[in-house]
Amino acid sequence: MSSRRNARLAAVGMLYAYDVGNETIAAKPESYLDERRLKGKYRAFAEELFRGTFDHLQGLDGALEKHLNESWSFDRFGRLERAILRLAAYELIHTQTDGPIIINEAIEMAKELADDEAPRLINGILESLQKAARSAA
Repeated sequence: MSSRRNARLAAVGMLYAYDVGNETIAAKPESYLDERRLKGKYRAFAEELFRGTFDHLQGLDGALEKHLNESWSFDRFGRLERAILRLAAYELIHTQTDGPIIINEAIEMAKELADDEAPRLINGILESLQKAARSAA
């Protein structure tokens, strides 16, 4: 597994922790990153992803909501799925990383962390978000 994947997994873990009520993680992510044993540029990458996603949570949630089926709301997703979607949405909208890489990483994390339906749902939502982001650019 690549160290960039480990950094993304750490960012998802911190987003999940915040979502379940660990509000101190936003101010002090260092202890979580220490536990994950991330160092150097991968630690910085994980923290950058977490901070960027955290700082844009409301806008990311709104962007993701636009790409859900009418019968779904973002709140219906499990916390892990939301964390993965938020991170990927942040990367798609706010970074220069190639969309297919971001989507593939999100799908792989969903396969590892979430239920069996999550990879397919995440793929569909992120593909739609990517198309919208490209046409807006």
